[in-house]
Amino acid sequence: MIHIPRAEYTRRRKALMAQMEPNSIAILPAAAVAIRNRDVEHVYRQDSDFQYLSGFPEPEAVIVLMPGRQHGEYVLFCRERNAERELWDGLRAGTEGAIRDFGADDAFPITDIDDILPGLIEGRDRVYSAMGSNAEFDRHLMDWINVIRSKAHLGAQPPNEFVALDHLLHDMRLYKSAAEVKVMREAARISCAAHVKAMQASRAGLHEFSLEAELDYEFRKGGAKMPAYGSIVAAGRNSCILHYQQNDAVLKDGDLVLIDAGCEIDCYASDITRTWPVNGKFSPEQKAIYEIVLASQEAAFAEIAPDKHWNQAHEATVQVITAGLVKLGLLQGDVDELIANEAYKAFYMHRAGHWLGMDVHDVGEYKVGGEWRVLEVGMALTVEPGIYISPDNQTVAKKWRGIGVRIEDDVVVTKQGCEILTGGVPKTVADIEALMAAAR
Repeated sequence: MIHIPRAEYTRRRKALMAQMEPNSIAILPAAAVAIRNRDVEHVYRQDSDFQYLSGFPEPEAVIVLMPGRQHGEYVLFCRERNAERELWDGLRAGTEGAIRDFGADDAFPITDIDDILPGLIEGRDRVYSAMGSNAEFDRHLMDWINVIRSKAHLGAQPPNEFVALDHLLHDMRLYKSAAEVKVMREAARISCAAHVKAMQASRAGLHEFSLEAELDYEFRKGGAKMPAYGSIVAAGRNSCILHYQQNDAVLKDGDLVLIDAGCEIDCYASDITRTWPVNGKFSPEQKAIYEIVLASQEAAFAEIAPDKHWNQAHEATVQVITAGLVKLGLLQGDVDELIANEAYKAFYMHRAGHWLGMDVHDVGEYKVGGEWRVLEVGMALTVEPGIYISPDNQTVAKKWRGIGVRIEDDVVVTKQGCEILTGGVPKTVADIEALMAAAR
């Protein structure tokens, strides 16, 4: 299985510390364990920022970065080894493993953090932390600061500045390294195989969860621990619900099914949407809508390259979709006027994509200084135009109602334009129908 190499985590920490003010400290907690019900826990998934800097997969841990500290700049607080708990819950790295396997310069038991951390903070001018994202940890941090303040009359020096870590860290995460792109390609490859399997398995009479099971099987078989987000398997009128998650309706002959699903590898997400006919054959109306969406996606790809701005791809999809809807008679009027009046939003109500990375809707600003961000090499994003004709839309002929189509791929900006990571799933009408026919 492809993973981010240990040297990359070291490089990231150094790059972050190089941006921090002199005589400062950064403090970041691991994700908390989430309870599913009573004493049953959800499968643990590390906080993305914490993972980005450490690769450390355990809960109850805190990263401390101190540029210029003589005894080592990277300190990790973590759980100690415990034979009894490891019998129940699995092996722990412990403080020795934190240094040996995860590159910490120094490691302490998490149970000692109240005694040790105030001493590390004391004398530092500025504290960087993930303020506002973890209320409980924010309270702990204030407790540690107050310990220092209580000793100010003895000469202790509390920090005088608190800064959100996000603006430094999230800008770093926006630019994907070669190692990150390699992991994202692997997540995309597994997810592509899952979509193909679901397409091949599609039959009238099955349930949406039958296709979700195909996805889950391929994800796990490929080595992914979990989906990157709750899989959307939406048949018929459900395809017009953007974040549909029931996944329990029956697949009916003559309906489309829309699947928006992707797996996660080493905490990096893939995000693919494909739409196809349950019975393997598009109706004329389904085909007409589908081909507008596909053409709009191709137009968006052409607008993704260095020096083009974030919104150009979206604008391209709006242009093609609006013109296509006018041609079919679903919108009436001048295309430019309809765009200016946002008439297309009755059918296409979301944007054409989002940043992609460790979070499926990844971090990073879309605007800088009030202007759309200019794309640069290494940025990763989705391209996902769609048309959704509500089953209750009385302004269109009945034959169009209940058709929902979205097509989504993952791309990385390259020097020449963009690399499509998710090209392994058929996308044209002819290719989808051929794949499904061969599976029958």
